Amino acid sequence: MAKEQRSAPARRASDQGRLGRLNRQRVLAMALALVDREGLSALSMRRLGAELGVEAMALYRYAAGKDALLDGLVEALYLEIEERLEAGREGGADPDVPDWRAGLHRIARATYDVCMDHPQAVPLLATRMLAVPMAQRPMAVLRDHERMLVLLGEAGLDEVRASAAFRACTAWILGYVAVELRPMVDNPDEPDPAFRLGLHRMPAQELPRLRETATALAERGGPEGLTSGLDALLDRFA
Repeated sequence: MAKEQRSAPARRASDQGRLGRLNRQRVLAMALALVDREGLSALSMRRLGAELGVEAMALYRYAAGKDALLDGLVEALYLEIEERLEAGREGGADPDVPDWRAGLHRIARATYDVCMDHPQAVPLLATRMLAVPMAQRPMAVLRDHERMLVLLGEAGLDEVRASAAFRACTAWILGYVAVELRPMVDNPDEPDPAFRLGLHRMPAQELPRLRETATALAERGGPEGLTSGLDALLDRFA
């Protein structure tokens, strides 16, 4: 009986997994890897525990539940953005581009790169932001907001104009990424571009312009299109 009393709590509380003792960073890294591999629908406390080699109960000290785990994935994405910004800090600056604008370019590019690396997790950047009030967002997210607002302030924008520019730039960056990641290919094994995109499924009389443009739409705009559109927005405000 005494043995059972010792072992049962140990099984419930142990966070010693197959990769060693857990911590929040390790838990979130494994959660992100699982989502990268199998999508958001595969993520659960039970499945994540199995990946880490622990009981699901052991994870609750690092995430209070599924929603907290999803918020943790958002945190992980923004921490990766911070890492990329830090790594690129020493890059050569264009003397013709103001520092504040170059800083916003770097934020946009880092966000784009992280999203391209983790496309399965990108929907969380919209869905969790719709569910979580600003003050309860992960600190890494709030630091991202702060960075952008500081740069917009350096551009000479007052509080009202900076907030409007912040909304516009944030919407552009996240919207651009969402459009880049939309699936376009209907049949990846089809060599003919029209059949590859499934244009035969789209009525020619009702959708002539869309059919004509589909091949161009299927090509990603890349980071150049991202910063070009960002500049157009910034020119409106500054």
